[in-house]
Amino acid sequence: MLRIFLVDDSSPVRERIEAMLLAIPSVQVVGQAGDADAAVSGILAERPDVVILDLKLGEKTGFDVLRALRAASSGVDVYMLSNFASPAYRAAAAKLGALGFFDKSSEFDALRAAIAARAL
Repeated sequence: MLRIFLVDDSSPVRERIEAMLLAIPSVQVVGQAGDADAAVSGILAERPDVVILDLKLGEKTGFDVLRALRAASSGVDVYMLSNFASPAYRAAAAKLGALGFFDKSSEFDALRAAIAARAL
């Protein structure tokens, strides 16, 4: 079972992602957060296999979450999902250890495919 934690400041977006993920066999959503601080504490407490992480999280960003997870040596795999999918953001996410960076407006299917491949 692939254990996933969702981080997005929008409840409707989290609900959409969760519905998409739960249609994949062997996937379980083990937690959700709407801000960076709750994300870090929830991820460290739940110890998921994968985090799906939004870039914009109120006053902080998904990059802040990535830095905190890296500092904690969490070992969790992170995929970012954002409306801000510029090459510069993609490069920064990769530098901080994200395995993928997907555009919310056009790459939901690519994110689903990446998670489905992990769940095999």
